[in-house]
Amino acid sequence: MLECACFPDPWPEDFIARRLERILVAEREGFFLGYAALDAVLDEGSLDSIAVTPERRRQGAADALLTAAETWGRQRGLRFITLEVRAGNGPAIALYRKHGYAQVGYRKNYYERPREDAILMTLVL
Repeated sequence: MLECACFPDPWPEDFIARRLERILVAEREGFFLGYAALDAVLDEGSLDSIAVTPERRRQGAADALLTAAETWGRQRGLRFITLEVRAGNGPAIALYRKHGYAQVGYRKNYYERPREDAILMTLVL
């Protein structure tokens, strides 16, 4: 499962299955590249997870998923999308900044495996 390949503390398969209507999938020429899991409450959105298969990284899939997430949010009238990212995940932070996300907070010891802080980022739509 991609979740296990990308995250040290993956979501269970049944949790993902219950959220399928809020998952965007990236594929190219019939090959699965990755997904983005989103959620919304009223006019506030969250990007709960974004994952790209290790062998398909740095080929534009995460960029396309973020663009699709922004479109998804705008179509639903969301005011913003928020996410948490590991403080040590420089490539992801750079990608989010490229898309206009700004750091708005910091969560100490947010991640458990391994223990790491999170940066809270928000994109105003």
